[in-house]
Amino acid sequence: MRGKPLESLLGRKHPVILDGAMGTELGARGVDSGLPLWSARALIVSPSTVLQIHRDYCAAGAEIMTANTFRTTGRTFRRAGVPDRSLECTGQAVRLARQACAREEVLVAGSLAPLEDCYHPELVPDDRSLRVEHTEQAYRLAAAGVDFLLVETMGTIREAFAACEAALKTGLEVVVSLLCRPDGLLYGGESPVEAVHVLEPLGPAALSLNCVPARSLTPMVAHLRTLTDLPLGAYGNAGRAGREQEEEIVCDVPPEEYARLAREWVNAGASIVGGCCGTGIEHIRKLSTLFGTT
Repeated sequence: MRGKPLESLLGRKHPVILDGAMGTELGARGVDSGLPLWSARALIVSPSTVLQIHRDYCAAGAEIMTANTFRTTGRTFRRAGVPDRSLECTGQAVRLARQACAREEVLVAGSLAPLEDCYHPELVPDDRSLRVEHTEQAYRLAAAGVDFLLVETMGTIREAFAACEAALKTGLEVVVSLLCRPDGLLYGGESPVEAVHVLEPLGPAALSLNCVPARSLTPMVAHLRTLTDLPLGAYGNAGRAGREQEEEIVCDVPPEEYARLAREWVNAGASIVGGCCGTGIEHIRKLSTLFGTT
């Protein structure tokens, strides 16, 4: 065990500021992040840009830096038809996030994402593949030195359960973040009630919602607060409800409005707030200013 750094951070202040999107910032800086490698490609073609994005989020006041490991799995490299550099890229992503942190108290989270397309529950692999592949990636992230594991953008209970269970085996704290449709159900059609019933007994450090359009997130956070006493996170999508096939995320929630919405999430019970697709450095700077980290 490496202690409970996230619990300690949450015990010192609320809310904790998570960083914002990596892919959006890569696109804004002219780095190609086409599918299927997406943001992982930058680790190969422009690691200096990844490092600078982390530094910029840190300077903006983020207290949790998310390593750029959303698509650094072996499955993704196989889909891309290129040599498997998943182990190398996972380690490099964690090193870059750690190197960027100008403040010792900033935590590094290892992103553990859906193995296939976040928005297509029918593509979720079989249970054995979920168990084997999420376990492999979780242990790689732990070995690379992350402070905790962020199981994020999970649109089905089945994969959220498998990824959380695998992540917890590392002995690190685990946050599970769910992806919901506009009607409040997960993309797999299950309810948050069902999700909490399955996930809470595993013992995650927190539950969260992410990549939900920011203007739709407040009632979802409020509902989740009625279902569990665990700490909650919320990091919204500042663009349209996404599809992984989209070439570009169009941001239509400016930083000032995003910060006002984040205040609603905190009032509804969120202890961790940050940004997902479409957000950038200025969104996080506004959150940090609002909640007193800069």
